[in-house]
Parts: sequence; C-alpha cells; structure tokens
Amino acid sequence: MARFEHTVAVAALDRGWFEEAAGTLLDLLGTSREGEGGAVLLADGRAVDGLLLLKGHHLRPGARYGSGPEPVGADAEAPEADPVSEATVLRAWRPSRSIEIEHVLEEASFSVRTRIRLREPLTPGALELSLSGHNPQGGSLYRFSARGKADPAAWWAAVDRPSSAPPAARHPVSGRAVHRLGKARLTITPRPAEDGSWQVSVVLVARGRWLLRPVAAVALSFARGTVTRSFREAVDRAADAWNTALAELTPLYGEALRTEIAGALTEPPEPAEPQPL
Repeated sequence: MARFEHTVAVAALDRGWFEEAAGTLLDLLGTSREGEGGAVLLADGRAVDGLLLLKGHHLRPGARYGSGPEPVGADAEAPEADPVSEATVLRAWRPSRSIEIEHVLEEASFSVRTRIRLREPLTPGALELSLSGHNPQGGSLYRFSARGKADPAAWWAAVDRPSSAPPAARHPVSGRAVHRLGKARLTITPRPAEDGSWQVSVVLVARGRWLLRPVAAVALSFARGTVTRSFREAVDRAADAWNTALAELTPLYGEALRTEIAGALTEPPEPAEPQPL
C-alpha cells in the first residue's frame, strides 16, 4: 500500500455566492431552447458554444447532444485517423430533484462512459460520478471503473467547525478507482484556518491486487520520490487554479454574475498560450 498526502491553503468560498452561481447556471440552462440546426440558445438568443442538439427534444430525457453534427450514411467522408464518437445524453432533468447526464466517448481502441448525477440541483446537493472504460478488442486488463462523490453539505459542515477542532471524520469529496491490477482511493477534506482561508488535505491511497502486491511495493520503493513530487505538484496546480478563479469571479453578484456565466457559456474559450521550451 502507498499513501500520498498533501495539504494546501486555498481561498475560502462564500456559500451564498456558490449557491447563487449554481442557481444562475441552472436558470440559464433551464430557460434555453432549441434553435436552427440544433443550436442551443439562451433566453437572449445567444448560442451555447460547442453544444448542439443531435437527437430528441431539448431538456427532455433521451436528448442527445454533441459538439458537431454526427456523420450520416456511408458517403460521409472518413477521417484519416480512427473515428471518434462523442456525445452526451440527458437521462433526467428534474431541477427540484435530480439532473443526470451520461457522456460516451468511443474510439476503435477504447470506450469510456461517464455518468453524472446532481441531487437537489436547486440547493445544490450531492454530485455523484461513475466512470467505466475498456478496450473493445481487449480483455480484463483493459477495463477500469471509478466512482466519486462531492457533498456540499458535508463540505460546509467541515469548514464551519472551529479552526482548533480536528478535521471532520466524514470526507466531503471521495472517490475510488478499480483495475484488475490495483485500486486507489482519493479523499479531500477541508478545515478552516485562523486567517479565514481553508486548509485542504488531499489523500491518495493506492495498492496492488492479488499477486501484484509485492511487485507493486518493490516498484514503488524506487519511484516513490517521483510519484510524491508529481502528486504534490498536481495538488498545488489545482489550488492555484481555484484561487485564480475565485479572485476573478467572487466579486460578482446579481446581474454581473449572470452576465459573466452567460458569457462563459456562449463565448469560445481563448486559445492556450504556448508554453516555453
């Protein structure tokens, strides 16, 4: 078994702002409609960037969405590389109870299916995720699965504790991944700091399965330093992204927040800056 843990300081998120932002996003999507060519239009007529209704009725169970039209018939021009099929299917749209979507990504060499369920979206409640993947031409070594859950109520309860209290026993964010050769568990637990920020502990526990346990232990003894460094760098990058996003968004409320979210939905993302060599 290998255990990796890293704690970072991040800016605290105001609960009222979070619930307003989530409600605004839900309202923008809930009042959207189908436009010409399958475009998804917000109430003001602007199209959601990169989202088309491919089949079914908008915001009805079974509706199928994608980023572009699906090829039709045998005369469709075949791409040079292996064709990739990607679509999102709406399984449930009940804002007072739950929203559920399923994303399917398929290629000749792999297939990944992801299901996301948001309970009590108006609150919002717990976010649940399940993922499974396999190689259609491979055996059990090419199969994996994962499940995760983020519970806002448990998160707020954890950060509302006195800063001198021990961390909450219940992890607000947790996930498990399973493969024939190993399994892993990830937990994220916050606690308040005296300066008003949050101390967030991220813990990853991995272990081999069956006869591979001693082999994995030996391999990890040589790679532990590299894995530890990569794990901490990944957590640090996530914390930096969180702090940057909050600095840009949390000053916005009301109509300004709605305008910002609507712009994020309808405007193409800016191209990534080239990384120095």
